[in-house]
Amino acid sequence: MRDRLDLPGGLRLRPWQPSDVRAVLGAFEEPVMQRQADAPLTSTEAAEQWLCRRRKQWLDGAAYSFAVTDGEDMALGGATVSNLNLEHSTGWISYWTTSAARGRRVASQGCRALVEWCFAELALFRLELGHRTDNPASCRVALAAGFAVEGLQRGKLVYDGVRHDVETHARLATDTPPREAPGPHRGPGP
Repeated sequence: MRDRLDLPGGLRLRPWQPSDVRAVLGAFEEPVMQRQADAPLTSTEAAEQWLCRRRKQWLDGAAYSFAVTDGEDMALGGATVSNLNLEHSTGWISYWTTSAARGRRVASQGCRALVEWCFAELALFRLELGHRTDNPASCRVALAAGFAVEGLQRGKLVYDGVRHDVETHARLATDTPPREAPGPHRGPGP
């Protein structure tokens, strides 16, 4: 199974590694990113544990999480496929970027590459994702990666006592791959 992919613009997808601890800690310092983590990331130890969980999920075949890196191997964001259902050949895609990487097509390039990897390496047929409707940047990433809008889940998420609607998207292995779309994408992720 390939675990490193070269992307346009000098970007690369690769599994997370221990040397990414500072990049992870820095990325999740931003308040909007804190709720993207599966546990609070407020210390080096917490970031190390986050990286260990990504590695264990990979080894267990439960999820495949990649760092999206630049030409100097600095982690600029992440792209993950999780909630794998091999019986139905489905998975859930998520992505995020550091604040410094926003507007550089890191999320869209990483997501596009991950989708193709899922179809080729995992033989998945249907990939899904969702984003809050108040996050248009995440929607632009999904569309740039060829995901079709499928619907609205009203009041699905609650943050700080406020309920948020979620727009769902999906991409099938039989869908025509998207053409390269120009323009920046700004935003933290789903």
